[in-house]
Amino acid sequence: MKIIVTGGAGFIGGNFVHYMTNKYPDYKIICLDALTYAGNMETLEPVINKPSFKFIKGDIADRELIYKLFEEEKPDVIVNFAAESHVDRSITNPDIFLRTNIIGTSVLLDACRKYGIKRYHQVSTDEVYGDLPLDRTDLFFTEETPIHTSSPYSASKASADLLVQAYYRTFKVPVTISRCSNNYGPYHFPEKLIPLMIANALNDKELPVYGKGENVRDWLYVEDHCIAIDLIIHKGRVGEVYNIGGHNERTNLEVVKTILKELGKSESLIKYVTDRPGHDMRYAIDPTKIHNELGWEPKTLFDEGIKKTIKWYLENKKWWENIISGEYQNYYEKMYANR
Repeated sequence: MKIIVTGGAGFIGGNFVHYMTNKYPDYKIICLDALTYAGNMETLEPVINKPSFKFIKGDIADRELIYKLFEEEKPDVIVNFAAESHVDRSITNPDIFLRTNIIGTSVLLDACRKYGIKRYHQVSTDEVYGDLPLDRTDLFFTEETPIHTSSPYSASKASADLLVQAYYRTFKVPVTISRCSNNYGPYHFPEKLIPLMIANALNDKELPVYGKGENVRDWLYVEDHCIAIDLIIHKGRVGEVYNIGGHNERTNLEVVKTILKELGKSESLIKYVTDRPGHDMRYAIDPTKIHNELGWEPKTLFDEGIKKTIKWYLENKKWWENIISGEYQNYYEKMYANR
């Protein structure tokens, strides 16, 4: 089988590339990534020289490039991780989110129509559902929960989901969609909550916490997410949406305090800052559907996963220090300058 993984140099996409190349050595895995600020070739270093892996630098919104890629590679499956995903950046500059997340998705879907595909899988987010009240812990997002977005980022992802569903209904493109809760684990870009707090704590810098740190997220260890997507593209029903959640709800403040405790650092490093505009209060996913249909359930409890994540960051300081310094953006040129 030949699979194109878009956004495969990013956090979740990179972990998926590692997982799939290890599990299916006879599959051809083609990674397409534009290598913007969140794409990092160093994330792909463990697989870059494997004969079953190929990297292509490119933008999913570049129609000419995408059509050429489909013509040459004739892929069986597309897994679309490529997305602008940082909520704060979407508030500052929404335009790029619309181009990548909506236009880029439409270009991929058009290529699937034109050249044919066995499966197109859209990696989405629970943020398309909006949020849940803190005082209703009995409420969870299901696949039937209405879309109710809060940020330009979540609005762009919801728009992409609707496009995917429309191409299935109108053009019979064989699609699936997954909506996941907050991921964490190795290769997580240091702007995000958990890696930012780890890096700052290790450097004895202040740990900025929005508002009072009361916002609740359902944390999903990234390898569990990769396993779920693997099941969906092989066994999931065409046209369906699958929610992927970790059953690991924590407030942001609880997450930060856990990290400080694991690193033996003082809670005096915590600094409360002005909250983000439109900040969602609580995300919580009901993954009953994917469990009943595909047998998936999260294997990693948060207390175990956060220890594994901190250990990885301690053992791979060069990876995230290169990102903080900006050096990682030169890696592609180093790798390919003489090829």
